[in-house]
Amino acid sequence: MEYAVIVSVLVLIALSLFRLNVILALMGAAVTAGLLAGLSFIDSIELLISGMGGRADTALSYILLGVFAVMIGYSGITGFLVTNLVKLLKNKRAALLLTIAGVACLSQNLVPVHIAFIPILIPPLLHLFDHMKINRRAVAVSLTFGLKAPYMLIPVGYGLLFHDIIFESMNDNGMNIALDQIWQAMIIPVGGMVIGLLIAVFVTYRKDKETNTGNIDVTEAEASLKDTKKFQWSHLLTLIAIVFALLVQVWTESLVIGALTGIAAMFIFRIVPVKEADQTVNDGVRMMGMIAFVMLLASGYATVLKDTGAVEQLVAVTSDTIGGSQLFGAVVMLLTGLLITMGIGSSFGTIPILAALFVPLSASLGFSPLATAALIGTAGAIGDAGSPASDSTLGPTAGLNADGRHDHIWDTCVPTFLHFNIPLFICGLAAAFVL
Repeated sequence: MEYAVIVSVLVLIALSLFRLNVILALMGAAVTAGLLAGLSFIDSIELLISGMGGRADTALSYILLGVFAVMIGYSGITGFLVTNLVKLLKNKRAALLLTIAGVACLSQNLVPVHIAFIPILIPPLLHLFDHMKINRRAVAVSLTFGLKAPYMLIPVGYGLLFHDIIFESMNDNGMNIALDQIWQAMIIPVGGMVIGLLIAVFVTYRKDKETNTGNIDVTEAEASLKDTKKFQWSHLLTLIAIVFALLVQVWTESLVIGALTGIAAMFIFRIVPVKEADQTVNDGVRMMGMIAFVMLLASGYATVLKDTGAVEQLVAVTSDTIGGSQLFGAVVMLLTGLLITMGIGSSFGTIPILAALFVPLSASLGFSPLATAALIGTAGAIGDAGSPASDSTLGPTAGLNADGRHDHIWDTCVPTFLHFNIPLFICGLAAAFVL
């Protein structure tokens, strides 16, 4: 059935929007695609399972990075770095917001702690935000920018994961591209995110935010951070461990080996006691395990779509419908990415699904490999900002709602959707025709 892909994707989106767990939603979509393609229920499940090994290295990378992030948080260095940067800019709202975005950027590449830094940074600063009349929606936008833009552009840490997924997905589906070309394809889309951040900071949320601060003084926020002011010996050793992990990752081009190096260094330097090994590993798995398993299922789902021939049939039908129009084709691809990513909440997990459809469609429309990479990367990222199920929105809300005064949908998801998905869509289209 030529519409098996569309129906299964719609099932995925519908189940996700009804708040069914993404794992069950992916399984439901995969079974739907298999049944529509003429497979039995058992054969559909077996095909799904057979394809899950395609992203085993990526899933393991997520788990190990989660463990490493917990260890870095254990050392206290994140609190030290963030606190001292923020306190220098406490009376400059725009500079403070941009600094928060910058610190968040470090969490994806240089110090790959992902969202683990937010509970350390944000709750103690809530009173400071109120005192300075900073709109928390601006903080949410700044945090989400830092959680997304760096991994889209920079091939280090989570960025290496993101680029490697695009690289492997494109090559697996018959379009050759070099790993070091992916960042070039993402420059224009990330430029759109920069514009969205600047509009939020200097235009949308520039005016004072009236808040009920009561008798709270700025010193209260400072007092809550006093324990993280002093640089300690363990902080220096943690920095050395991070450098080791980064150098090994670049040298071996393996995030797994890099993360293992960092973990080993944290134990060798006795920053994390061996007796805490079980707890740190458990915490790391708890933080990143869900995403890792979604990656495995997404790979299996993509296998079902490809091996049943549903993708080829859809490409043929879509190509005829589009009529060779690159503009219409690019718009359809980006809208598809928006809907899928909004549903499952993971740009990383979306890429293998999108690539199975986008690569043959892009080839039929005459898009270059760079343009195809830009479309896949943008379509995977678009919708992540603004998705209620995304780490990019859940993380900021977890920190900003520590006092119960920040709504996840209206104060995080809606602002980030408007400020990032709109410019991503426009710049993604531009990249497809410039590259």
